[in-house]
Amino acid sequence: MTSHALPQRQPSSTAATAATAVRHIARAAAFVALGFGSAAHAAGIRLEDDRGTTLELQAPAKRIVSLMPSLTETVCALDACDRLVGVDRHANWPAQVKGLPQVGGMDDANIERIVALKPDLVLLRPRSRVAEPLERLGIKVLALDAKTHADMRRVMETVARATGKPGAGEAFWRRLDAGLDAARARVPAGWQGRRVYFEVHGGVAAASESSFIGETLGRLGLGNAVPGTLGPFPKMSPEFVVRADPDVLMVSALGEISAMAARPGWSAMSAIQRGRVCSFASARFDLMMRPGPRLDEAADAIVGCLASLGDPRR
Repeated sequence: MTSHALPQRQPSSTAATAATAVRHIARAAAFVALGFGSAAHAAGIRLEDDRGTTLELQAPAKRIVSLMPSLTETVCALDACDRLVGVDRHANWPAQVKGLPQVGGMDDANIERIVALKPDLVLLRPRSRVAEPLERLGIKVLALDAKTHADMRRVMETVARATGKPGAGEAFWRRLDAGLDAARARVPAGWQGRRVYFEVHGGVAAASESSFIGETLGRLGLGNAVPGTLGPFPKMSPEFVVRADPDVLMVSALGEISAMAARPGWSAMSAIQRGRVCSFASARFDLMMRPGPRLDEAADAIVGCLASLGDPRR
């Protein structure tokens, strides 16, 4: 207080210089602080999921719960399997995920189990019932769905970014794409352009041209007996398949060929009469039904079966 009563004096040149230096330091400090703030913000990860929701992660996800087998496989394909702390009951690849805590299925996931695992990110499909409850509890949720090859490519890169590996998803997709080209080159000439009926869901539906399976068939140079205008996986009547008369049937091994022949009119189909049926074991059929990182393996399985059936022109 007494200092205010002292007479005012002109500052010495030394004092003025010191004051100027202090001001410069203060400005520099403010600039650096602003720079660090911007850098910290830039270090965060901003994502948009398939609900149109924007998600911000302060750092790459380290504790991930995945509620879809295809997303679980994608995380592992990107060398981030060690970050998974929980999966859905259907996850079975790679083998190491079988030992992880299971939190239910895609439609009946147990919220308490998920919360107990303390995830910093939960991967699920857009229609999942647990998305909003988890978000209300403060848990980060990323909803992704792959219905086409383009979707698969986008999902892979989104997961890569969420795990702090930007570019890794795109690089993985390029390898898959090359694998599809290589598989097409191995399709026997006689099968090029032949029409496939790819049965799903226990025989009540099929993969059409507009499904990701249909896209794979197209990439292999094969036709599809089910038009894309019917939707990706439309329910099919036995009569439709008889009229379509596909060149080859592709089914799960769980379906007996004799039982298929007993369907109305099916015994007269050329594919049944000539034994042109690709029957895939359960594990193999699983990978074909998952829009994930084993797409090239699915293509290889299709080509392998066609080769085993011989030349359809004979």
